[in-house]
Amino acid sequence: MSVNEVYVIRPFKLIALLCVFLALCLDIVALLSPAWVTADHFSLSLWESCSKSAARHLTEESEWSCFSTLTSDWQIATLVLLLAGAVVTLVAFLVALISLCLGTQRQHYRTVAVFLFTAVVLQACALVLYPIKFIDGTVLQTYHEFNWGYGLGWGATIFMLGGGILFCLRTDIYEDAMY
Repeated sequence: MSVNEVYVIRPFKLIALLCVFLALCLDIVALLSPAWVTADHFSLSLWESCSKSAARHLTEESEWSCFSTLTSDWQIATLVLLLAGAVVTLVAFLVALISLCLGTQRQHYRTVAVFLFTAVVLQACALVLYPIKFIDGTVLQTYHEFNWGYGLGWGATIFMLGGGILFCLRTDIYEDAMY
């Protein structure tokens, strides 16, 4: 390396890998979250629905009763779409990590981007299906809100999209012209 040579390093792929890792982490936390929909005396996650029964006596504390949500078709479909998106994201992360570590496998970046865009479509379908079917099928007599678990699902989807876009950038064309 001579004194006059200048190297420009663009860390797009490293930032993309970080986005995919964050998406994977957010997706796992969203899948395990106990709070997707909450209301007074009601909580709904991807796995179970809990409601608080009224206390029989003033001195007695009311108890939560929970049951599985895997009896409803739309909740199973939402869960399958989210799990499929998480698995595709995991595969994309592993391929991207191996490609980035080897350094010469640039052709795999497009494959990773396709995997991530597929995961975005799966996640977005699940995250749009969930509130539509929840509001359509459940009539709560009280105010309810979509809570942090649902928000983390959207956060994971946004990071997946960002990682996919960054993996689509062809920085090698620009870097080769600099040398």
